Amino acid sequence: MKTVILGAAGRDFHNFNVLYRDDPAYEVVAFTAQQIPHIAGRRYPSELAGARYPAGIPIHEEDRLEELILEYGVRLCVMAYSDIAHEEVMHLASRANAAGADFVMIAARRTMLRASVPVVAVCAARTGAGKSQTSRAVVRRLREAGLRVAVVRHPMPYGDLVAQRVQRFATREDLIRQQATIEEREEYEPHLDAGSIVFAGVDYAAILEEAEREADVIVWDGGNNDTAFIEPTVTLVVVDPHRAGHESRYYPGETNVRLADVILINKVDTAERTAVEQIERNVRALNPTAMIMKSASRIRVDDPELLIGKQVLAIEDGPTVTHGGMTYGAATIAALRSGATLVDPRPFAVGELAETFAKYPKLGRLLPAMGYGDRQIRDLHETIARAAEQGVEVIAIGTPIDLAQLIELPRPYVRVRYTLEVLGQPTLDDALAPVLRVTAGSTP
Repeated sequence: MKTVILGAAGRDFHNFNVLYRDDPAYEVVAFTAQQIPHIAGRRYPSELAGARYPAGIPIHEEDRLEELILEYGVRLCVMAYSDIAHEEVMHLASRANAAGADFVMIAARRTMLRASVPVVAVCAARTGAGKSQTSRAVVRRLREAGLRVAVVRHPMPYGDLVAQRVQRFATREDLIRQQATIEEREEYEPHLDAGSIVFAGVDYAAILEEAEREADVIVWDGGNNDTAFIEPTVTLVVVDPHRAGHESRYYPGETNVRLADVILINKVDTAERTAVEQIERNVRALNPTAMIMKSASRIRVDDPELLIGKQVLAIEDGPTVTHGGMTYGAATIAALRSGATLVDPRPFAVGELAETFAKYPKLGRLLPAMGYGDRQIRDLHETIARAAEQGVEVIAIGTPIDLAQLIELPRPYVRVRYTLEVLGQPTLDDALAPVLRVTAGSTP
């Protein structure tokens, strides 16, 4: 059956590798690309696609879906990317059906690999709910228990896919050597700074084999609101009361909530009490048996005095404020709390950053740290420089990395970071109890 996989350079490749690569009943004639720039126009290489695909598999823009169905005689379209509204999923299904193809969403467990060590999966209902800070807290607690932890990160293979088949990061030098993008560094660098090893790439069966050799426990550090690629011992799902209701309106975030062993309601320190109560009711209705925890997302500013009363350019994590839909982040909040005035970056945006603002008009007075490639990094640098010439006094960096290591910043800057604080009962130890019990007798 001729098949197209709808993706965004991550879940689509994993589904292909696990379900379709070696199955003669299916011929995957194309991938489509969405959300991430510069994916379309490439090919999934033959070295990864296998013997059945000696020429590799082309990757096209999702906008061409109907044309591809007709051109290739496609009978099946497979949905394989994350953080998309339920209604938008059905629009895609309707487009496929009207063009003559079936449309499927693969069950999460069908693509989960089985590990030989316990696994904690940190997933979410929406991008920007607080997975990264939660993953770091989980890793820290497991290491405090004396366990060797390997972090397996959701894929971000935006470069040479063959070279990125299996990636292992232990130092910042590894990030440079493997040409990690800003988006990759945002996720990997904090783990490396804490002493953890991070694995990522394209072929997660091979990645898992490598990680198992170095770990007593694996932490799956999810991307967007995707489901885990590895079968979890504990599934911990983060939900966001600033977007109460989204936990049942986005794909596959609702799936994560329904699969969760533990649901963490994050950001209760900044959300309205009624929103916290609403999201708790919602998740209990979706998953009555899950353990429900609450946490604060504390904001830490390296030098808060530097922001007071200044003209500030706030730079935020790109995916969170673009397809994640957030209109603020840690840098924005810290600047406003300090009585600073936010400088609107939109008049100064160039190149692909200007295109990003056009695509996401609700972004407002913040600058997304888009850096999926050298071109976007250059555009980010030029946008910051132009804003600095027009009155910016201080730059507030709300991304998880030290952006000054990649871009020369023309003004003084402060870093602003989120830290997870679990509140009351249940505790993080309660959430991790199944893993801590399993590994208690096997600690090195």
